[in-house]
Amino acid sequence: MAWELTDDLESFMTVAEAHLRSRPVEHTVLLTLVETLRRRGLTAYGKEAPVFGAWRDHNGVVSGVLLQTPPHPVLFGEVPPSAVTDAVNAFGGRSLPGVNLPVPLVDLFVGPWVARTGATPGVRMRTRLYRLSALESPSGSTRPGESGDRALLLGWVRDFLADIGESVEDVEAVVDDALADGVVTLGLAAGAPTSMVMRTLPSAGVVRIRYVFTPVALRGRGYAGAATAAACAAALADGASEVVLFTDLDNPTSNGLYQRLGFRPVQDRTVVTFG
Repeated sequence: MAWELTDDLESFMTVAEAHLRSRPVEHTVLLTLVETLRRRGLTAYGKEAPVFGAWRDHNGVVSGVLLQTPPHPVLFGEVPPSAVTDAVNAFGGRSLPGVNLPVPLVDLFVGPWVARTGATPGVRMRTRLYRLSALESPSGSTRPGESGDRALLLGWVRDFLADIGESVEDVEAVVDDALADGVVTLGLAAGAPTSMVMRTLPSAGVVRIRYVFTPVALRGRGYAGAATAAACAAALADGASEVVLFTDLDNPTSNGLYQRLGFRPVQDRTVVTFG
């Protein structure tokens, strides 16, 4: 039982794709990260090469995966507990900025890693993965994003990232890809855009809602709810078998909104950084 780490995306997918697609809801981020790296190149998220990992059990079957796109934390997929403890040794000698793991598994990595490296751990974010059960559509006017919205979307994506304390290497690529793929939905008031929602293209049948943003002055009026519902409906109409999203557990407003729209909890995760 051991991790196989590589910087070769295609060799990783040769051995890990079946496992990724066996749990497409839980692996939604990993699957879309891989597709973005294929589309925009291995430097899509930073200048350093990504690290891909597949863990084989005692039968030689891949039953765990991970991916790091430096300088971001290591993202673990669905993994058995023994794979998490093995990862501490697999990453020995490397400098890690942090890890992103399902809540029950966090301490299995963080404790041994801190003991080995002397790093100072800190919780950066607690997230919850939701799956759409039955869509409840609030009233509100929406429309698909268009090329003429590009400048507005660039500003809103940057504001969204600032709100959550995240960064993206190339915001222009994010917006241009979303417009080209037709996966932008805008909330409207009197015909003017009031909120933004983007979604991923289907990956193993799963679409993820992301970049949900309303400017501060327009919040609390239901614009994001209407846009999110419209984005979900568009994804289902395009053939998605599942629609999912992540929320910040420290934001009760968004968690309440998505549950009212028909989303139900699947999994909680914690992002821990190492000082």
